[in-house]
Order: sequence, then C-alpha cells, then structure tokens
Amino acid sequence: MPLLLIDLDNTLLDRTGAYRAWAEQFLVTVGAPAEEIEWMIKVDDDGRTPRRELAEEIKHRYGLTVPDEDIVEAIRAGIVVNIKLDPLVACALHIAGNAGWVPVVVTNGAVHQQEAKIRMSGLDRYIADWVISDEVRVRKPDPEIFDIASRRARQPLRGGWMIGDSPEADIAGGAQVGLRTAWLRRGRRWNETRFSPTVAVDSPIEALYAVLDSGF
Repeated sequence: MPLLLIDLDNTLLDRTGAYRAWAEQFLVTVGAPAEEIEWMIKVDDDGRTPRRELAEEIKHRYGLTVPDEDIVEAIRAGIVVNIKLDPLVACALHIAGNAGWVPVVVTNGAVHQQEAKIRMSGLDRYIADWVISDEVRVRKPDPEIFDIASRRARQPLRGGWMIGDSPEADIAGGAQVGLRTAWLRRGRRWNETRFSPTVAVDSPIEALYAVLDSGF
C-alpha cells in the first residue's frame, strides 16, 4: 500500500481563509475599517510571521494595550474555529484511501494547534495518521520527519508521494527522500532551479487525482 504524505496548512485546509475570517471579525471588534484586512493578511505573511511579532504589530497599529499572549491566543483560536474541510477534498481523500493509498499529514507547527485543526475540521476521519514537527522535534524539509511518517504508517517511502504548497519544505523535502511530489501553485509561478515538482496543480483535489492517475 503506497504512502501519501500531505501538508496541512493551505494544502488540505485553507489556513489563510480561516485567518482572514478571524481578522475580519477582529477589525469589527476594534472598530477599524474593513479595508484594513489587506494589511492584516500582509503582516501575517501566510502564517510565517512569528506569533508574538504579529501580536506586537497588531497592537501597535490599533493602539491596543492587552498582553501579547491574549492576541496570540485569539488568533490561534480564531483560526481553529474558522478552519473548514472542503467536502470535495474529503471525498478525494476517501477515494484515495479506497484505492489503496495511505494518507498521512506531515506538518510543521505546534501540536495543540495543528491537532485542533485536524480534529475540529473532521479531517481526522479521512487520514491514517499525522506527524507534527513540535511533537517529533524535527521540521520539514528534514528527511527525518518523512522517515517518522513512514514508520508510523508502516509503509515505505519508496513509491510514495508528497503533496504541499511549500517549494522548500514540501517539494524539496519530499524529493530528497525519493517521493514524487505535487506542488500547489496558489497563484504562484515555480522559480526554483535546483529542483522541481513531479506535477504542479491548482488545488488539493487536482493533486489527489494526479496521484490516483499515477498508479502504484
């Protein structure tokens, strides 16, 4: 049974959409113009901005005096509350599982936050397992995190796939352990010259069906 490793944020789950939904509600709460949403999205940088740094930026812009941790927790909770699993993605995962693939989420991040997204969205019903970087103390693209996923699923990496939106963490990381890779473009162009994905797609559904079409 071949291994199907899949990134979580902005691959299986729309983390940016969930953050946007929280940010829109936050702006209403602080009485800021709706147009400020573009700044909120930019400063978050797709989740790459460290949470305390993001909290400081938000506090400074809107003149807030609450502790940083209150804003950090509000962001984390807001993302979990607003995260959604697309029913079509769930269906594609179900089809992949029935076809013999073993889907395992491999994600960087905090255990509590990432597990909350997986469980609250209902994604846990469609995957065999998940590996979270803070739990195993190693992050993508380190080969060890892919080896851990392989051992947990009791399936070899050979013949498997890695699906994700990060060129470095997902595509380079997967390729260096011999996985075929599917990159979610998300409106971007591939600019890396050192390596390239097996396929480039526009959605997780398209990625899953590319895997199914590839055979074992």
